[in-house]
Amino acid sequence: MLSADGKHLYVSEEEYLALTEKLAVSIHLSGWRFDAILCLARGGLRVGDVLSRIFGVPLAIMAASSYRAEHGTQQGALMLAKNITARSPLSGRVLLADDLADTGATLHAVVPRLRESQPAITELRTAVLWVKASSTFTPDWCAEHLPTSPWIHQPFERYDSCSPEKLLAQWKGKI
Repeated sequence: MLSADGKHLYVSEEEYLALTEKLAVSIHLSGWRFDAILCLARGGLRVGDVLSRIFGVPLAIMAASSYRAEHGTQQGALMLAKNITARSPLSGRVLLADDLADTGATLHAVVPRLRESQPAITELRTAVLWVKASSTFTPDWCAEHLPTSPWIHQPFERYDSCSPEKLLAQWKGKI
């Protein structure tokens, strides 16, 4: 649900999965077929996992992070992993999946890096759940365009300020 001022988008788990399915349908209807999915973790991990299951292709993971401060609400310097975790080297047609194109900085950094460092990738396309108007990167597929560039409150972000101690207090007497 978008706040009245357009500055915040609150997404439930059901909405998140529905957007991922919508993205999968868009990719499928395009007719483009791919050999593997590379997701950017953390944000794209859930998207990549679901798409990997739907399309029946291997999932590879690359860590990328720029929102680390203040429980993930403040953007800092982009940090990219040097290695990709995959069951075999990436090759052929690869779908790069993330949760959103916010400013576009992450995708602008990752795409050329992959093209340079992964010569066996013959074709690389991108897919995200959301593209904000503030993004300078246009992915090949997205589930939703967000003209007000709201802050997106994803359902799993509640764990950003969680701890084992908080969970213990919550679950005390129930385990």
